[in-house]
Amino acid sequence: MDKIKRNERLSVIARLLTDTPNRIHTLGEFCELFGAAKSTVSEDVDLVAEALQHFGLGSVETVAGAAGGARFRPLVSHKQAAQTLEGLARRLCEPGRMLPGGFLYTSDVTSEPDTAQAIGEILARRYYERQPNLVLTMETKGIPIALMTARALNVPLVIARRDSRAYEGPAVKINYVGGGDRIETMALARRAVRPGQRALIVDDFMKGGGTLQGMVDMMREFQAEVIGVGVMIKTRVPEQKLIEGAHSLLILEKFDKERGAAVVRPAAEYAAQ
Repeated sequence: MDKIKRNERLSVIARLLTDTPNRIHTLGEFCELFGAAKSTVSEDVDLVAEALQHFGLGSVETVAGAAGGARFRPLVSHKQAAQTLEGLARRLCEPGRMLPGGFLYTSDVTSEPDTAQAIGEILARRYYERQPNLVLTMETKGIPIALMTARALNVPLVIARRDSRAYEGPAVKINYVGGGDRIETMALARRAVRPGQRALIVDDFMKGGGTLQGMVDMMREFQAEVIGVGVMIKTRVPEQKLIEGAHSLLILEKFDKERGAAVVRPAAEYAAQ
């Protein structure tokens, strides 16, 4: 193998770390890849970490132990999160997004890879230390941001369905209170979650909180622990939700019927200072 230059090693290390957030890469992996000594690779990782931190792109952490190494975590600063959510709020305030039943059209926004990734990384930062084993969402609109949250956390995405699918095998079904106080059904494949796992629940929209509470109840059926609930946007009304403690990035204050538009703002935690 030809001798690999330092700038080449730095580029590859940065790419491998940022492409696989929250995954531990051992120094041995890099040593074998580059044919370099551990001391050399360790210095390279430190340089990459300094560069990423300097430009506010995330943190490279060293993990001790026999299976230790380095991992990259996207760490969106308060300023970056505030700017992202302020821009998102402005887009969601555009006329034409009002839907019957007090809902807001967001699918075009959440389906943009860059937007979904930004939302996922903002949500994920809050839950790194709680170490979830999976991210759970309900089909279908919450899937893009839940997937990006799972990517940032380096855990699987699990999707609850409105009915079971033959190709997913036996399923657990529960009833929950949906929109308009309707009783709806939720199904999840028995193989999707193991007892004792830690679940982070993520969804795009919360009005009354019935669907989110349904997912909490579903995890109880699987004997799994819910370590958090995060949503992109929740409505101001009703103030009393069926689920407590859900973390929201945006607040839907009201609909301005004269303009035919919603009034959306970042949650207080993300207000620009």
